[in-house]
Amino acid sequence: MASSRTIDPPFTGKFIFTVDDIEIGAFTEVTGLSVQIDVEEYAEGGQNQFTHKFPGRMKWPNIVLKRGITNTDNLFKWLAQCSGDGFAGAGYKLERKSGSVSLVDGKGKKLRSWKFVEAYPVKWSGPKFAASSKDLAVEELEVCHCGFVAGG
Repeated sequence: MASSRTIDPPFTGKFIFTVDDIEIGAFTEVTGLSVQIDVEEYAEGGQNQFTHKFPGRMKWPNIVLKRGITNTDNLFKWLAQCSGDGFAGAGYKLERKSGSVSLVDGKGKKLRSWKFVEAYPVKWSGPKFAASSKDLAVEELEVCHCGFVAGG
């Protein structure tokens, strides 16, 4: 017998971010998993009350990930490859990477993933320090990419 109870959506408290199968870190907030399709309009002559609308280019905003400070250096290794001496050492050629953002449950089981292509980091922000603050020390990573697909 089928249950009439609606399945509750999963708690979205932890995301695992990987690049080329290397875990960059676990993040507590992810934004930018969206896509927008531009609309091209064409006004046909003789049809004053109607405009044709056609799908145009797709726009993928940057993915922004936020987390508390962790002890892994994978994030900075990737950032160093894409900037400064790492970028110069690669002959000023940027190696774009594939990766994924995975939603995990409290036991670490992956519930859903979004796989992106041709990505590289474009911004990192460290924690704000204030002796009187009781806020968590949080770092933020912004990643540029050329699209994603949802999967399992």
